[in-house]
Amino acid sequence: MSVRTTEEAEPGAEDGRAGAAARKREQHGWYFYDFACSVYSTSVLTVFLGPYLTAVAKAAADSEGYVHPLGIPVRAGSYFAYTVSVSVIVAVLIMPLVGAVADRTGRKKPLLAVSAYTGAAATAGMFFLDGDRYLLGGLLLVVANAALAVSMVLYNAFLPQISTPDERDTVSSRGWAFGYTSGALVLLLNLVLYQGHDSFGLSEGEAVRICLASAGLWWGAFALIPLRRLRDRAVVREPGAGPAVSGWRQLVATLKDMRRYPLTLSFLLAYLIYNDGVQTVISQASVYGSEELELEQSTLIVAVLLVQVLAVVGALGMGRLARAYGAKRTILGSLAAWGLTLAAGYFLPARTPVWFFALAAMIGLVLGGSQALSRSLFSHLVPAGKEAEYFSAYEMSDRGLSWVGPLVFGLTYQVTGSYRDAIISLVFFFALGFVLLARVPVRRAVRAAGNPVPERI
Repeated sequence: MSVRTTEEAEPGAEDGRAGAAARKREQHGWYFYDFACSVYSTSVLTVFLGPYLTAVAKAAADSEGYVHPLGIPVRAGSYFAYTVSVSVIVAVLIMPLVGAVADRTGRKKPLLAVSAYTGAAATAGMFFLDGDRYLLGGLLLVVANAALAVSMVLYNAFLPQISTPDERDTVSSRGWAFGYTSGALVLLLNLVLYQGHDSFGLSEGEAVRICLASAGLWWGAFALIPLRRLRDRAVVREPGAGPAVSGWRQLVATLKDMRRYPLTLSFLLAYLIYNDGVQTVISQASVYGSEELELEQSTLIVAVLLVQVLAVVGALGMGRLARAYGAKRTILGSLAAWGLTLAAGYFLPARTPVWFFALAAMIGLVLGGSQALSRSLFSHLVPAGKEAEYFSAYEMSDRGLSWVGPLVFGLTYQVTGSYRDAIISLVFFFALGFVLLARVPVRRAVRAAGNPVPERI
């Protein structure tokens, strides 16, 4: 059964009742969820938590360097990576169910509030991660990561409802820009605290714990803005079982229903592949910088800040390009730029920070735009009334299936012993993603999903 919102069932009804001003108000509130939660991705996952949780696990390790969560022997140095993997599995199990419940009930905002504040509370709780509390750290990481993934399903599902087809590239790009702005701002403040912890009367560990907890407080504080401004739409649905039962039934129906939209699936496949490359570059660039290029930690941190700042410029700039040339062509251009960037990275000289900064600048300029426009393009390919369900599949592609790239990276290094060969191996993902996306007839895909075709797409 196709579930539709009352506004979707009557095109133009929302503009007639509330007008463009109300839509803009929702859009402005929507931007602030990226502003709220991106701090977690930047400060917690990218910079501070991995090394700190590894140190905590090592403090709890036995004489052979193992910890034993649930009686399973795990090398302390691998604990963080394994915990991230567990969080992905948990998120993959939960996301489709929450998406189905959201579409079935129309109550996206309460579910967004629950997932956002669950993640924010878990992140703030990382302040208590000291000594040898590696199990606490692992639990908080799993909860925070899974909550973030679920909240992004619901957040993304609002995009088709708060913007007209011609607005989505711009709205999506601005959301990403807000996120990168907050990530850079808070990371800069965190680094001031971390590097000057002695002058603040703090130990290094206390400074890290404050940085971790501050991300949770920031997430929770700014999540209030979208929760005040976004509004749920009523849905027309069949009477029957409660939301949880309906959610499970709708999940099964969604998996079958997606086969009715093969062009939407074709885009998802292309996105899955090139996004795997994007996520692998993000996670492995610091390893490449430290191990192959022999750069110091301070250089890598400055590079992360540079990526955050330029990603804002890139997201907004590529949003403008999409208005002129269409989202598909602009994404294809960004994939070509990704491939050239990795090729340039292969030839970077060691112990030369300026060239690594140049590489970070190139990554920043294409990172935000390629992600923002992929989200907005997918929003045109989602059948009305199925936003949260289909965006759960999109989010699974974004977060739940991005494991092939790291595997290829690791195997290439294992076989060749060269991080340069490992980094150049990732060009394959962007090249194949480019070919698959180029073959998707997006205008026909939009019409097949039952949506109006924008002038530029």
